[in-house]
Amino acid sequence: MTAETGGGEKRKHRPAWPQRLAGLTAWRRLALAAVCGGLAALAMPPLYLVPLLIPAFVVAFWLLQAVRRARQAALLGWAFGSGHFAVGLYWVGEAFLVDAERFGWVMPFAVGGLAMGLALFPALAFWITAKSGLRGPAGVLGLATAWLVAEGLRAWVLTGFPWNLMGSVWAFSPETLQLSALGGVWLLSLITVLAATAPALLADPKQRSRAGYAFVAVALTLPLLSWGYGAWRLSTAPALGTAAVEEVRLRLVQPSIPQALKWRRDLRAEHLRNQMRMTLAPGFEDRTHIIWAETAIPYVLSLEPILQQELAAVVPPGGYLIAGAPRMLPEQPDGPIWNSLYALDSNGGIAATFDKAHLVPFGEYTPLREWFGFAKLTAGNRDFSPGPGLRTLDLPGLPAFSPLICYEVIFPGRVKDSAGQPPRWLLNLTNDAWFGDSSGPYQHFASARLRAIEEGLPLIRVANNGISAVIDSYGRVIEQINLNDRGIIDAELPEAAEHETLYSNAGNWLYLVELIVCTCVIFVLRRFA
Repeated sequence: MTAETGGGEKRKHRPAWPQRLAGLTAWRRLALAAVCGGLAALAMPPLYLVPLLIPAFVVAFWLLQAVRRARQAALLGWAFGSGHFAVGLYWVGEAFLVDAERFGWVMPFAVGGLAMGLALFPALAFWITAKSGLRGPAGVLGLATAWLVAEGLRAWVLTGFPWNLMGSVWAFSPETLQLSALGGVWLLSLITVLAATAPALLADPKQRSRAGYAFVAVALTLPLLSWGYGAWRLSTAPALGTAAVEEVRLRLVQPSIPQALKWRRDLRAEHLRNQMRMTLAPGFEDRTHIIWAETAIPYVLSLEPILQQELAAVVPPGGYLIAGAPRMLPEQPDGPIWNSLYALDSNGGIAATFDKAHLVPFGEYTPLREWFGFAKLTAGNRDFSPGPGLRTLDLPGLPAFSPLICYEVIFPGRVKDSAGQPPRWLLNLTNDAWFGDSSGPYQHFASARLRAIEEGLPLIRVANNGISAVIDSYGRVIEQINLNDRGIIDAELPEAAEHETLYSNAGNWLYLVELIVCTCVIFVLRRFA
């Protein structure tokens, strides 16, 4: 009897999980933080294991609260971020295997280096949280706010890389995504980290009060409220596929050419003929515009007048072929080269061009090439030059549109020229064949859908390989071609949303508003610490 009582007393006084984690050695804390970061990455597309965010952020918060110095907190954040980005961005290594003989050895260094570099942003978030000294509900909201600061900086520093922002975990739910029309993906990220971290308070006896329970309940309810708002917004939207622009009938072509074969000199002409055959498949006579993918034309088209004339065969009368190809100035053969979008008319003339402005480091240009001598992954020895920036193309017979090449579509609030003519739709040409059958193309597609909702504009997406789709102004997929599939989509161009979204109107100023509001709420919550 006594032994049983003693055992019961021992169990009764066992330290809570936060105290037990505080007793870990420094290396074990860092290893556990890295595991938590990896768990959080599993919530990203295409797995969407969103419930794993709760143990990931709860344990990370407990670890954060256990350290005494901001420097230790930064190391925890760096370990969390390293695990998070290594798991979430592993697919970057696939690009180095396209030419494995030359670049395969670089793969582990590239993935590891990218993960550890991007981990500096979560490290900053953890450092800010620890430096603030906030505890309890204020500490939870403080971490969510600091995470939002870090994501904003990640989207801007060194040209930015806002891939897999935390709000992307809801891409499986069109309803929940609708919140981005109000506050952008930033607002989704904020409530996601807040809801995932809040249950950590339940392990602290000091927070087991009405106020503490109320805070956790509100935080956990926010994603549900977001879903409810989105369900209401979609219920008031036009039925899927019904709101379309008159007299604009598109054909999208996804040839799914393997990246290892795409630029082979002995195959380039056949790749081009294959896309022309796909374009001229039955139903072509009813199309008004043809759209091909990024670098679908494997020649410097501006230097190929005969090829321009040959391509006129796949341009509908009065319409255009819109396709990606490299561009150079004929009078400057040794001058700049651009990754460009061309619009060819039915006479084979170049009606318009757009040059990609946001280039991929090491893919399209090599930073510090003169110092280290690294080669870029794409074909050719010359770096691409950046274009002048966002612009709206206005072609006769088409509503004005904002062209976006490849990962230009992942930047919130930076997909249209705010100073020029407002676009009525977004066009994203891409080539995700670089990343094989991995998570990368799904994550890229999720970002594209978010931009459509944020801006209230339909998005047409055409990939060499990846996910080609017609997406309406509410982020709903009308038609799509799946990863690794070869095919065409015949579709009408969806109309823009009837009313401009709040985020489209205010842009990333709303990001700053969200930070200010959170800071004010934190001051109120400090009394519950």
